[in-house]
Amino acid sequence: MHKIKRHLPMKSFIYLSFILFLMKCGGPNIPNVKIKTGLKGNLAQWGDALNLTLNKSIEGAQVTYFFDDQPIKANHSFASEPLGVHTLKAVIKQGEDSFETTTSLTLLASKAPALYTYELIKSYPHDREAYTQGLEFDGDLLYESTGLNGKSSLRLVDYTTGQITTHKPLDATYFGEGLTVLNDKVIQLTWKAMQGFVYDKQNLEMQKSFPFEASKEGWGLCNDGEVLYKSDGSNRIWILDGQTYKEQSSIQVMTHKAALKNLNELEWVDGKIYANTYQFQKEVVVIIDPQSGAVEGVVDFSGIKEQVTQHEQLNVFNGIAYHPTRKTFFVTGKNWDKLFEVKIYPKE
Repeated sequence: MHKIKRHLPMKSFIYLSFILFLMKCGGPNIPNVKIKTGLKGNLAQWGDALNLTLNKSIEGAQVTYFFDDQPIKANHSFASEPLGVHTLKAVIKQGEDSFETTTSLTLLASKAPALYTYELIKSYPHDREAYTQGLEFDGDLLYESTGLNGKSSLRLVDYTTGQITTHKPLDATYFGEGLTVLNDKVIQLTWKAMQGFVYDKQNLEMQKSFPFEASKEGWGLCNDGEVLYKSDGSNRIWILDGQTYKEQSSIQVMTHKAALKNLNELEWVDGKIYANTYQFQKEVVVIIDPQSGAVEGVVDFSGIKEQVTQHEQLNVFNGIAYHPTRKTFFVTGKNWDKLFEVKIYPKE
């Protein structure tokens, strides 16, 4: 009696060959090797040192470690790296075979933020219908961006009277967001339309638009005289070229405990970024180091919302502008009928 030979279908043969290949060379994560950092919860601060090892020994293996694709030593000490969530990678070579495994590590701010409060200097009238998204002075001229579909606008305001001297409504399809003034241009963001607008500073005539890239939404905007800083509702602040508005890089905003999300209206003051936080538990502004992303200060604006007319459309604290000559801050909120001039100082 002859034995019947059964041949594997071609697809099954290819699949079996692939599995055998992975078993031979290791393949990504096949050995179930994991990175151990030596840090509790894979949380670190500047000054902390790694103690990188693998959870199992692999005979004859050579291991190279990477921090965001930059090679590091197993005992790497953190000194000035940008804060946030980063990728640790181990490339493991055993003879002619190699594979890699990764894990994440969160680098936190090295200390708790300093606490600040405010002194109310004066209050001014403010358009109660303005859903304030962006606020910035250019000399004594106050530029304001407002939101909501069908109500969004760019406007020039006499801050002493609240009078709107120039008003440029946006098409109803756009939801206006933050703005900043740079190089005789006013740059305004939109929320979810994935584009920003550029206006002539003198007459507020729109000159062009520009697309968003990795940052999918527009929230707050400020500048340091050269580049733009853009928030998108996450804990990231994106750095944009001041001429082309293309995204160059980003920082992750971190406290000593966690990432800080919902960063909204931004203002650049003396080398720091001041940011409103949308729908935070109370009215606060955070002070951020633009190099590392560390939250260095928190300004408590408790009580300021109670000083405006309370009505059904009254919304959150949002809008911060620094007057460099007066050396004071001006703050308001969405659908607030007052603009407040304040001084910020450390809490005792």
